[in-house]
Amino acid sequence: MNARNGTDPGPRSRMLTLDDIADLRAYERDRDTYRRTVIELKRRRRVPVGSIVSLVFENRETMRAQIQEMARAEKMVSDDQIQKELDVYNALIPDPGELSATLFIELTGEDALRNWLPRLVGIEHSVVLGLPDGDRVRAVPEAAHADALTRPEITASVHYIRFGFTPAQIEAFAAGPVTLAVDHPEYRAESVLSDEVRTELLTDLRP
Repeated sequence: MNARNGTDPGPRSRMLTLDDIADLRAYERDRDTYRRTVIELKRRRRVPVGSIVSLVFENRETMRAQIQEMARAEKMVSDDQIQKELDVYNALIPDPGELSATLFIELTGEDALRNWLPRLVGIEHSVVLGLPDGDRVRAVPEAAHADALTRPEITASVHYIRFGFTPAQIEAFAAGPVTLAVDHPEYRAESVLSDEVRTELLTDLRP
């Protein structure tokens, strides 16, 4: 059962709770060590696709790190404040059988932004995982964020997307190789997932 659709997520739920978020003083004591761990985790979950696009595949720990850093930056001390962040970021944690990713359009400079962002409208619909049997799993935008991140004339530099897999597709993903491609009319590129990345992402796909 799915926590996102309001049904009981059960004891194996990946969702974060208030108990998972350290208070500011405790987090500050361990922050340097924890951040090194998260940086290494994100390295195994980051895939560049061409010269200006990359995806970071999110999981429970990457979202916990995001909330901890947000709470630190905004000096959040109340349960209500933290719960609001949990409500936002829990939606980005993949359920078993899913992958969830943050897509970054990595541009520097005002000229590059003005050039590319109008051209890349719809890129959040243009990301595909290619499986070894020829099957393809296309990303869908995260519904809660989609309307806020794209307008008809210009897109955002960050998008949240999700891939849903059947059991057979998960086994094909495990066998590899797997390609990650962007097939937007204005931007076409692909990368082959390394064995390290594929092994890491199977921890999301499998219960």
